[in-house]
Amino acid sequence: MQTEAAVVTATRQPQGSGRIFGLLFGVILLVGVSYAGVHLVEDLSTVHARSIAPFVLLGVALLIALGFEFVNGFHDTANAVATVIYTNSMPANMAVIWSGAFNFLGVLTSSGAVAFTVVSLLPVELILQVGGQAGFAMVFALLIAAILWNLGTWYFGLPNSSSHTLIGSIIGVGLANQLISSRTGTSGVNWDAAIGVFKGLIFSPIAGFLLAGLLMMLLKAFVKVPALYRAPEGKKPPPWPIRALLVLTCTGVSFSHGSNDGQKGMGLIMLILIGTVPTAYALNGAVSSGQVKTFHEVSVETQQVLSSLGGAPYIGDPRTTITAAVQQRQALPDTAPALTQLIAQIDHEVGNRPSLKSVPPEQMGNVRNDIYLANSAIPLMLAKPGLSKEQTATLTSWRGLGTQAIQFIPPWVKAAVALALGLGTMVGWKRIVVTVGEKIGKEHLTYAQGASAELVAMSLIQAADMYHLPVSTTHVLTSGVAGTMAANGSGLQAATVRNLLMAWVLTLPASILLSGVLYVVLRQVF
Repeated sequence: MQTEAAVVTATRQPQGSGRIFGLLFGVILLVGVSYAGVHLVEDLSTVHARSIAPFVLLGVALLIALGFEFVNGFHDTANAVATVIYTNSMPANMAVIWSGAFNFLGVLTSSGAVAFTVVSLLPVELILQVGGQAGFAMVFALLIAAILWNLGTWYFGLPNSSSHTLIGSIIGVGLANQLISSRTGTSGVNWDAAIGVFKGLIFSPIAGFLLAGLLMMLLKAFVKVPALYRAPEGKKPPPWPIRALLVLTCTGVSFSHGSNDGQKGMGLIMLILIGTVPTAYALNGAVSSGQVKTFHEVSVETQQVLSSLGGAPYIGDPRTTITAAVQQRQALPDTAPALTQLIAQIDHEVGNRPSLKSVPPEQMGNVRNDIYLANSAIPLMLAKPGLSKEQTATLTSWRGLGTQAIQFIPPWVKAAVALALGLGTMVGWKRIVVTVGEKIGKEHLTYAQGASAELVAMSLIQAADMYHLPVSTTHVLTSGVAGTMAANGSGLQAATVRNLLMAWVLTLPASILLSGVLYVVLRQVF
């Protein structure tokens, strides 16, 4: 039986090989940082600020956000490389670089939908005020809380869920905001969106346990290769077909992790960019003139649909009424006429311009907020009975075009997040590898168990991507390992399972409390 020291020793490489991989990672890191830095400077060159304060605040906020992704690498990406390192299928440094490369590809090819699903959990008033004191307190509080809890669980070698932590931190900020604002109940938390996220977080580890266990049983029944069901022996790598299978599953989990987990910090980074330099990031400059023309045409049709829903023409600022409706999550008597007026104002600012880039810089933040607010209110209209298919299609089309205008992620942000994840994995992989390989089951992880758990993990994460749901790579993979142990009759180590369950159970209340307290304190600081 390998001890922790044996696992670490087995994953070491000759000094020359380590230097080569270290040099290669250094080159990748240098190229990635240079790419992100050059594009950030290019974007900021269009910003005319009266002082350097916004840029200093932007730099600090980006460092904290990337720090969250770095710590995320301790947990989640370490799971992706755990089996190939533990089974000696790949040297540790090579596995980290390999995983980082496919994390990068996963992040780069992601749609960003998961990122904005996470952001949608935040109270609408805080998103609209992201450039103010409450907005900055929100971003800093939830990121710092998530980092602190992730570091604590990593220190004890517990594969805690970064997704779980981040969502708990978001809820904590929402609840604290409601208490400070003296509003009733918990209307600041978007519970409809939160329930959907919770379903994914709860269902995915259960599915991981059952499906990985089932796959393990099927392998034992139909694949009669004795070597597949043995634990690693010292530094000896597995036979090449098994080695290829484990490298393939590591690749799939790494890519899937990047495409899902990598997005969670990206949405928050975009909030930071919008709050500090809205003239560069509030609106999607890639929207073409043809798309702007389509947006104008659909805006006119949408106003006609909303006018047909009744109500006298709205007098006053429509934003107050629409914000109240969104907070209460139900259409009020004057929501439709207020939304008609707001969409007319948005069309006036955008519809007659050659592109979104031509919106005056001082108006970009306001236009972005108006589109976000209207997008949040349209589902309330879609829930009204009696809408025809044509009316539903028109409202849905406007919402899709509005989403395209405000929900985008620059490639340099994706590159920076991917690098932070890879670097975190390189620094902190050992603790999680030992837990996954040795401490979940009473017997050591076999090749078949590692492959089964990772095949199921990559499949479930890709399925979650299709439905824009954030899921935990950690929860899915560790529950998959536990499922293979149960199916193999290996038994589970009660102490480790108890610690894992305690970490999972305590993560939500701990992160809610921590982020809530930090939010109250930082509100005073800012």
